[in-house]
Amino acid sequence: MASGSKKTDNAAEIDRLALALAKEPGSKVFIPLAEEYGKVGRWEEAVVVLEDGLKTYPGFITAMVALGRAYEQVNQPVKAKAILEEAIKVSPDNLRAHRTLAKLYAAQGAKDAAIRSCNVILSVNPQDQEALALRASLDHAVAQERAQASNQPPVELKRPQSDCPAGEPIFSVVGSAAQVTEKSDDCKAPALMDSAKYVEPGAAVLSLSPQSTSRSSVARLEQWLHLIQSRRRDVSNSPQSTQKTSP
Repeated sequence: MASGSKKTDNAAEIDRLALALAKEPGSKVFIPLAEEYGKVGRWEEAVVVLEDGLKTYPGFITAMVALGRAYEQVNQPVKAKAILEEAIKVSPDNLRAHRTLAKLYAAQGAKDAAIRSCNVILSVNPQDQEALALRASLDHAVAQERAQASNQPPVELKRPQSDCPAGEPIFSVVGSAAQVTEKSDDCKAPALMDSAKYVEPGAAVLSLSPQSTSRSSVARLEQWLHLIQSRRRDVSNSPQSTQKTSP
């Protein structure tokens, strides 16, 4: 019974405000009229009224924030975000704008931006339950993402077998031991030992991580490179190679 009476009161108020706006199209009565439309879920009509009102009063922050919320309610998040971001440029502490923006940012995955909007609200009202709950969920999601990123395995230096020229020596590195292998034509020598299958417990696999590279490792790599170059020179200067290149 009370609900029906409230709807009747809203309808009467909407009629009164709509009549007042019709009599004075340039008045600011469009703001309360849009609010009454929103109370009964008539958001499309609220959008029309607010858009018309902003043509007369461009830059009217109250109307911009109300229109942003109405756009969000009619599932137009791009328009909602655009006009609300314009509003907070002029009024950075507008809580109604930040409340809607926080929801929009969270829905779009812009967690940092959503947290910033929540913080603006909480700086004014630290007990705002809606902002507290949203920020808590966002903080948890960000913490999980960072934890997953920190647990990613290092990228190993590995040369695909298809890129190995025939007869060229290759090297593999496991822990502090190094081996240089003369390759055969079928290129079946391993370019880098698979740490999951071949590395002894506690052995370190050379990775792209800066922490894993020491001066001694650089020195060993230089030695391997010199060894590879000397082998190439030996192969090119061998009698067999000379016979192949002679006419």
